[in-house]
This record gives sequence, structure tokens and C-alpha cells, in this order.
Amino acid sequence: MSEEDEEALRAELVALRQEHRDLDGAIAALETSGSGDNLQIKRLKKRKLVLKDRISHIEDRLTPDIIA
Repeated sequence: MSEEDEEALRAELVALRQEHRDLDGAIAALETSGSGDNLQIKRLKKRKLVLKDRISHIEDRLTPDIIA
């Protein structure tokens, strides 16, 4: 993997982690306010899971394979 590719992945990782944290806040706000639509909350949670999977995938690509 080239340095440019690695740098792009790291930048994407930062953005995805921020979006994941933002979704945490949005979900918590909707749940505590009581005005949250259940369907909307489910969609946000699903998006959060997709982000988590993408974050894991990028972290795996950035972590070198070490054969012991």
C-alpha cells in the first residue's frame, strides 16, 4: 500500500469515527427527549453499525499482518 493510500485511509477513518460519535449523540438525544421516532432511531442505529463495520475494515487494512 502506498503512503498516499494509507494517508487517505487514515483521513477516512478519522471522518468515520467522528460521524460514529455524532450518531451516538443524536441517538441519545432522540431517546432521552421522548420525541424520537422509533423508525428514525432504528435507521440511525443501523447507520452506526455500518460505520463500525467500515471502521473495522479500514483498521484491518492499516494494521500489518504479523506472522508469529
